[in-house]
Amino acid sequence: MAALLAVKDLVTAYGKIEALRGVTLEVAEGSITCLLGPNGAGKTTLLFTTAGVLRPRGGSIHFGGKEITGRAPHAIVRSGIALVPENRLVFPHMTVIENLRAGAYQRSGRAAIDADIERLMVRFPRLRERAGQDAGTLSGGEQQMLAVARALMSRPKLLLMDEPSLGLAPMVVEEIFRIITDLHRDGTTIFLVEQNAYMALRVAHHFYLIEQGKVTFSGNPGSLEQDEVIRRAYLGAARK
Repeated sequence: MAALLAVKDLVTAYGKIEALRGVTLEVAEGSITCLLGPNGAGKTTLLFTTAGVLRPRGGSIHFGGKEITGRAPHAIVRSGIALVPENRLVFPHMTVIENLRAGAYQRSGRAAIDADIERLMVRFPRLRERAGQDAGTLSGGEQQMLAVARALMSRPKLLLMDEPSLGLAPMVVEEIFRIITDLHRDGTTIFLVEQNAYMALRVAHHFYLIEQGKVTFSGNPGSLEQDEVIRRAYLGAARK
C-alpha cells in the first residue's frame, strides 16, 4: 500500500526541549497504523504537529504526496486530515448537534451537512438519543463517540486518534475499538495513538514504538519481537 502520510526527520520542540528528535514513519493508505510508547515519549506531539497545532523545527510531513509541513490547522483539515484529541475536548455547553455542525465549519451546503449528520446518527444511535443535550452532560464513552463523529463531519481521508480508550470502562473500550474497525472497513485510514497496546494491536496493520522522541521499532502485529517491544515501552524492561 502506498503511503498516505509520510513523516521524515521531524523535529518539534517546546522551548529548548526537543519532544520529537528526527521522527520518520509512514501511514499506508487504507491501513490502521498504531503508535505506541510510554507517557512523555512524544506521541501527542507527533499528532499535534501533523494536525498543524504545533510547528516543527525541522523535517517534513507529506500527505497524499503533497507537503503540508507547518500549515495552519484549518488548512490541514481542508487537505483531508482530522484529529480526535485526547480527553475528547467536545464543546461542553453546545448540544450534540451543534458539536457536529462545528465539525463541518469549513464546508458549505446545508443539505449535504444534514445528510452527514443523519448518517452519523445511524452509526452512533446513542448520539441521536442525546441530540439536544449539552455535550458536557454525556458519559465519557458518549463524548468519545461525539468527538469521533465531529471529526468525521469534515469528511477526512486520514483520522488521527489520540488515546481514544483513555479513562473508559472496559466494555466501552470494546465498543470504541469496534467503531475504529468499522470506520476502517468503510474506507477511512487511521493513525492511532493508544496506551492500551494489546487492544490497539488487535486492530492495527502496522505499528511503531516511540521512545524519548525517537522511533525505535517498526513492525507488524504478531511479530516475534512484539511482546518484548511492549514490555520495553510500558514496563521499563531492558532491551535484550
